[in-house]
Amino acid sequence: MNVKAFVIRYSFTWNDFCNYRHHMIRSKTFVRLTLALTGILLLQACGIFRPAPAKTDGPPPELSKPKPEEKKPEEPKKPEAKVPFNVPAFAKEVKRSTYNVAVFAPLYLDSVFATSLDIPGRTMPRYVLPGLEFYEGVQLALDSLEKQGVQLNVQVFDNKARGNDVPTVIRNRQLDATDLIIGAVSTPELKPLSDFAREKQINLVSATFPNDGGISENPFLLISNSTLRSHVEAIQDYVQKGFANKNILVIRRGSSFEASIAGNIKAAYERMQYDKKSRIREVVWSDATTDAQLTQYLLADRPNICIITALDEAGAKSILRKLAMHKTTYPLHVFGMPTWDVMKFKEPEFEGLTLYYSSPYYNDKTDVFSRYISEYFKRVYKSRPSDMAFKGFEQTWYFIKLLTQDGVYFNKDLNKPGNRVYTSFNFQPVYLDEEKDEVPAYFENKNIYIIQKGDSADYRMNTNL
Repeated sequence: MNVKAFVIRYSFTWNDFCNYRHHMIRSKTFVRLTLALTGILLLQACGIFRPAPAKTDGPPPELSKPKPEEKKPEEPKKPEAKVPFNVPAFAKEVKRSTYNVAVFAPLYLDSVFATSLDIPGRTMPRYVLPGLEFYEGVQLALDSLEKQGVQLNVQVFDNKARGNDVPTVIRNRQLDATDLIIGAVSTPELKPLSDFAREKQINLVSATFPNDGGISENPFLLISNSTLRSHVEAIQDYVQKGFANKNILVIRRGSSFEASIAGNIKAAYERMQYDKKSRIREVVWSDATTDAQLTQYLLADRPNICIITALDEAGAKSILRKLAMHKTTYPLHVFGMPTWDVMKFKEPEFEGLTLYYSSPYYNDKTDVFSRYISEYFKRVYKSRPSDMAFKGFEQTWYFIKLLTQDGVYFNKDLNKPGNRVYTSFNFQPVYLDEEKDEVPAYFENKNIYIIQKGDSADYRMNTNL
């Protein structure tokens, strides 16, 4: 008999949770969510045993390679590095019968119950829900993998709980035997977790934070939610190749932050090897910018590609209102930042504007995995899952598949189409100094979808991904 492979760690006692559940049952809105938490904390009170599920067959067999054709003699080439990415650990093959996985999710349980076991307003605070849904997606993936015979010991940490923060967990040596860490973490948790992962040579998946957090020299860090620099590089590439004849403008405000975004766009332009690329002009925007100053940059005989660097909704809409006044005279295609995915542009003045944004995720929710998650939430919670639930499922499924196929150091082949859930990942090494650095600063998902906003739904434009 094997102990069930999910070990959950929290700072609450079982009696506390029983009292909490009594109060939460009264909540009509979130009563279903408590069932998931009940399952989590019940494992702390009692051991659950079950026979180990029968193992399924291993990874798909490798296809036989075709017989090579005769090659003409070639000039001697520089020998390739024997160690992948110059990281000695990546050359090791470490496989286990059971893998240890740690999951970090921002559940905020201590904050919710800071003064009593009563829920304010008898509903779970909204800031708790993303972490809970991420965890629920993780759990659904673990359940599915277990049915396939995958053997795991999983620890789940509420990284927003007092006494359970990342430095404390590391100090208490609770992660020392871990083979993989998956975290919905941001600042300030990412840096100490990354430092630990680098020291112990454990792969750390940053599942939701679109930033490197100032981290460098850690090839064990895998950033799934692409950085802003990767987004603007992808937008620049798309507008250059997606429009035959165009006038490209980068419209930014006067802040140093937006100046750096514009700088990344121009740097991507300089690096681009494309003989039909069009030059990029920069427009520095302010509330005092006049129509005459704006229209001097616009052309009536070709598409005007306006890349707006504003990440905030108020700033983005302020610029759009001014542009919208000229949409009948000048053909406009407006590209925004990844934060635009949650913005609503329903105001009458924006009608007729063609708007785009970038995202590392695109899910039309028609695949078998998405239907399974949606049906589960509908049956159990009487609601629809948020993107956090889908991300929790996908990150867990994808990386544990890599773990069980290639072992602890699966970094030689991070992009396996056969493991795809609903996102096509493209993890690439990032070198902060491409001329001098021999070891990647980290690996990042460079796959960026360009999405057009629609009245009722958004549409993926680069369909080749």
